[in-house]
Amino acid sequence: MSRRRKDPLRALTDSERAGLEQLGRATSAPVGIVMRARALLAVADGCSYTEAARRVGRRSGDAVGELVARFNQEGLAAVEPRHGGGPRVKYGAAERERILAEVHRTPDREQDKTATWSLTTLQRALRNAKDGLPEVSTYTIWCVLHEADRSWQRDRSWRQTGVAKRRRKTGEVEVHDPDATGKRG
Repeated sequence: MSRRRKDPLRALTDSERAGLEQLGRATSAPVGIVMRARALLAVADGCSYTEAARRVGRRSGDAVGELVARFNQEGLAAVEPRHGGGPRVKYGAAERERILAEVHRTPDREQDKTATWSLTTLQRALRNAKDGLPEVSTYTIWCVLHEADRSWQRDRSWRQTGVAKRRRKTGEVEVHDPDATGKRG
């Protein structure tokens, strides 16, 4: 005889069921999302947590129980993966925007003691600003710039990846590489 479920699956709405069925059939979605959707559908169809886990290729029903509890609270967002380990994410979207805003700002020679931004001068400016980030590292700044398609150029500036300035008879023009997103590491 199985134990009584602490947090049974709530009744699915039509849109939730349709969304889970679509995710369960998806061939281009990540496997984890597809498996979570299929497990939730199996539980909704009356399977136990253990049986639902076995149907999607898992051994334990405990993870399905936790998924059901999360689905009851969050809805379809529960099938999306969360932070998968390692140190917690310290800088969110607002902090990333703050770093990018600092990069777009032209440095003041008196205040910032530089004419162009390097990782170290950006770090110093962000740490010393009133609304800055007192513990930001140069690696974090580099990661944010890399995610924003920025790369370090020979002229000691951060430019958008795939965009180059070229001299022509008519003057300086910006040239865009259409394959730049495919070349990113």
